[in-house]
Formats: sequence, C-alpha cells, structure tokens
Amino acid sequence: MSLPDPSPEARSHSMRVVDHIGAEIASAAGWISFARYMELALYAPGLGYYMAGTRKLGPEGDFTTAPEISPLFGQTLARQAMQVLDAAGDEILEIGAGSGALAASLLEELDRCGRPPRSYLILELSPELRVRSRDTLAARVPHLMERIAWLNGLPPAFAGFVVGNEVLDAMPVHIVRTRAGGVEEAGVTIGADTGRLQFGWRPASGELLEAVRRLNLPDDYTTEIGLVARAFVGTVARALERGVMLFVDYGFPRAEFYHSQRRAGTLMCHYRQRAHADPFLLPGLQDMTAHVDFSAVAEAARAQGMSVLGYATQAQFLINCGLTDLMQRVSPDDTNRYLPLAAAANKLTSPAEMGELFKTIAFGRGVADELIGFKSGDRRRTL
Repeated sequence: MSLPDPSPEARSHSMRVVDHIGAEIASAAGWISFARYMELALYAPGLGYYMAGTRKLGPEGDFTTAPEISPLFGQTLARQAMQVLDAAGDEILEIGAGSGALAASLLEELDRCGRPPRSYLILELSPELRVRSRDTLAARVPHLMERIAWLNGLPPAFAGFVVGNEVLDAMPVHIVRTRAGGVEEAGVTIGADTGRLQFGWRPASGELLEAVRRLNLPDDYTTEIGLVARAFVGTVARALERGVMLFVDYGFPRAEFYHSQRRAGTLMCHYRQRAHADPFLLPGLQDMTAHVDFSAVAEAARAQGMSVLGYATQAQFLINCGLTDLMQRVSPDDTNRYLPLAAAANKLTSPAEMGELFKTIAFGRGVADELIGFKSGDRRRTL
C-alpha cells in the first residue's frame, strides 16, 4: 500500500523517536522486547505517538473512532450509564477520552435526561488530547465544566461507572511464535548492516512463556499476548469499590482469537487513515494496535473479585440501549438531518462495518447482574 509522505518536520520527529529507541536498545545489550518498543513508540514522553502533538483522531488524523462518527454512540451509551449511576454511585471515569467526543455526547445526553453525574473524571495521558478534549467539552457542555476533572493516574478508590472506548487495543503487546515445540519472543534490535530497527527473536520466559503454554498453540504460529492490558484491567478492578467498568474494543474470545485463521497475529498500524502491518515504519507518527483477547481480560477482572455482567457485539449493545429510539427524535422527512444519522447508525451497527468486530464487555462489583446493554445477545458463554 502506498502511504502519504510525512512532512519534513514530521519525518524529523520520527528520526528523533528512532534515536531515542536506539539508545535504549544499545543500553539493553542490543535487544528490547516488542512490548517495550511499542510502549516507547506510542508513549515515550514528548516523543511517542500519543504524547506528541500530531492530530490522531477523525478524518484529518490517522483513524476514526465510534464517538467521532456520531454523537449517537455516546447518547446510546448514556442509557447504560444512567442505570449504573442510579445503582452504584454518582461519578463517571473515562479512560482515554481522546478528542472528548464521547465525554461530550455522554454528558449532553445525561444532562438532557436530568441525570448529569456529580463528577466526570478523565484519565488521559496524552497532553495534546487533554487540550483537545478540554476544548471540545468547553464548547459543547460549558455549563458542566466544573464537574469535569483530568487525572494523571487512576484514583485509589472509585464508585460509579468506568468506561474505556478503544483503550485496550492500544496497550503494548508481546509478540511470540512457536517453533518445534518451543516458544520465542519477538524483540527489536538494530540491523548490523542496515542500521535500522528490525525484529530479533529469543526464547520466551517467565510469565509470558506460561501464558503461551496455556494456549496450546500449534507450531509455526505467531500471535500477540496482551499482558499489559490484563494488568491494567486488574488495576482498575481493584480501584472500583462499587459499580461497573465497561470496555468497547475490537477483538475476540480466546477460542476465536487464537484460531488458525490468525496464525500471523493481529498487529496493525494506522497512518493517515491507512492500515498496514509494518511497526517500524515512521515510529512516533503512526498508531499501533492489536486485537483484544476478551477471555484474558475477563480472567483478570474475575481475579479481582469482579463479575462479568455482559459481553456482546457493539451492534447488539447499542440496540439494547435504545439506538433506534434515539434515531426517532429526527423525522425521516427531515432528510438533511436523518440521512447522515442513518448512515452513522449503519456504520456503528453493520456487520460489515463496526457492528460485529467491535465488542462490549462489562464487569461489576456490588451491582445487579441485569444491565440493559446485554438484555439480549449476551455472549458471556463464549468467554
């Protein structure tokens, strides 16, 4: 695939990211894990993709998320949030708020229903996205700004509704491959002849090796293991004293994730609305993601005493929460408004778009099991 050329300034930034990564590789005897490489390329302070000032979300960025497509996504999610707020607490914590589009749509709908939360907390590591989300919220819900706060880390204790949209897929992953009964871990080295970043393999060990052995993978199989996402979910679960945490992301339960069709893995890179598979192309300028193993995420939450309250496709979750009812606010006769709304709803729910690949999973502590988003089409049994 032909990708757009970066500007001279952007290319210069990418070279600084490569130099930073190269220095760490040199200090680590010539090899770092791919997970560490991904962490540096995405999150190195002032340099990583999410920590520098490039535009990431929306048509002018590298990828588009559901909240960017239409306020319908946040408005529908608000129906689930209201049920949790009434039962478990009066705060919302959003992890990775991006441009602020989801927070704005959620708050607008909750306010419209007379149920704005006492506080809306945002955990966002990217300085650029903090500024952008603040501008979005100031423009769309200025009267609620005093309820909104940005955090540098997870609160030690929380009660209410935790939401993360496309958060887990952007967490660093380890890459492994099976060879003749053994397991190797992918690392990143600098080619002796080329001077460029490249893969380097060594035997897997420790927690990673144990995680792979439990999967009973066939030989010649390459895949990702999301140890960071599992640990993160466990950390959020420990902090949630009462309430629900809900994640929306693309991925599969374990039996589907490690299917023979995916023996080359799921890692993808996104640059200027193009997807490709080269993680060493323009480090610092492109996003890197991997599909989520929802079975592993569920195990991490259960290990902290949480219950799995539901697992469904994004389409089923949105329909359960009243997507079609929300669309009826606009008359089909008002074609200028209704047609874009219908197109957005189709993109959010169509199996050919986001409806089937994206899943919604919810965990709870101290709340009833019946969440409206999973009243039909619940696939918990597949986890």
